[in-house]
Amino acid sequence: MAKSKGKLRYWIVGLVALATIINYIDRGALAVLWPEISEELGLTKVEYAVIINVFTFAYAFGQTIFGKIFDWIGVRLGFVLAIAAWSIATMLHAVAGGLTSFAVFRGLLGVSEAGNWPGATKANAEWFPINERAFAQGIFNSGAAIGGIVSAPIVGLLFVFLGSWQATFVAIGILGLLWLVPWLIVYKSGPDAHPWISEEERQFILTGQRNKDVDDVADYAPGSGEILSRKESWGVIMASFFLDPIWWLFVGWLPLYLNETYGFGVEEIATYAAVPYIGAMFGAWFGGLLAQNRIQAGWTVNRTRKFVIGLGGAIMLVSLLATTQAATPLIAVLLMAAILFGFQTAVGNIQTLPSDFYSGNSVGTLAGYAGTAAKLAVVGLNFLIPIITVDSYAPAFVVGAGLAIMTVLSVLVLCPEIKPLKPKSA
Repeated sequence: MAKSKGKLRYWIVGLVALATIINYIDRGALAVLWPEISEELGLTKVEYAVIINVFTFAYAFGQTIFGKIFDWIGVRLGFVLAIAAWSIATMLHAVAGGLTSFAVFRGLLGVSEAGNWPGATKANAEWFPINERAFAQGIFNSGAAIGGIVSAPIVGLLFVFLGSWQATFVAIGILGLLWLVPWLIVYKSGPDAHPWISEEERQFILTGQRNKDVDDVADYAPGSGEILSRKESWGVIMASFFLDPIWWLFVGWLPLYLNETYGFGVEEIATYAAVPYIGAMFGAWFGGLLAQNRIQAGWTVNRTRKFVIGLGGAIMLVSLLATTQAATPLIAVLLMAAILFGFQTAVGNIQTLPSDFYSGNSVGTLAGYAGTAAKLAVVGLNFLIPIITVDSYAPAFVVGAGLAIMTVLSVLVLCPEIKPLKPKSA
């Protein structure tokens, strides 16, 4: 495939990645600040689990809600709505005084932050040809990894500088509102009508959205009922259901793991908690570049997606089992870096599946359904963690290993051939 000299599409995905970094700073603040919050307000580990599960429930249904919203009002306004709402919700945490208020504000944050994911998947489908989609998704997903890397240090530094957890929540909420300025300037429309895009890049994007394996383009845009009647859709949904809890095992519980296992405080958590996300960042780039390389080398989309997803699953499986035997905090976080490397290798290709199967008018909807299923699985994990980690966190890592296996099987069994779908009557 010919290369395009235009780079507007990378400015778009770069802004989405920046939004994702902000997204992770906002959501990660509670875990980092929890030792201070719990001491000041007298809240317990069980109450922490309740608060993050309220967030996760809201986040789960926010995926479906915002999947529909992005298909309805488009990428530009969808992101404005999502990030403005989650930034305000973050700042409201500053006035929380107990379990109920934290749960309410966390719920508002969950619904609105959920919009980032179906929105990014839809933006990817609109702005990138098939052979670049996994790499573009990798850039976007690296925003989550970078957010994980910088979240704890940034929150820790703001806490030290500002002197209170309340002021810290306000400061990080302002970041999202500032992001709206470049977004509204740069994202004027899709590539078919954007006034800044060169004709060369426009054609590169639009013609590159044809699957060359079957000489077809994903132009099938069914309603929700038809989407849910296809086993390929359930392959996407179930892969997300099994995979996502692995990521959230670390997003939600890594700071507490470091605190309970090694006695770390806020400053030490801020140092060590960033390490796994460095692995995630490289995994996001690796998974995307590997898929792009294999497609350009002549592999089919079907073979490429399944190979990269399977490789990511294998890396997660081995690393999760090894983490049960970690002897020091450094070894533990290095193994966790390998786990999240494998996660990001797989997830970028799973997230491109909706656009491999359907047109842009249904991509956000399926991505939203998959996200809802994924977060419901996370809710179950969050209820399970306090029960199975009384003596050690090893059982949680064993559960994660089983989830890695089921993720790969979901794609292999339910997605026999990854290609554009047509109506059943066709």
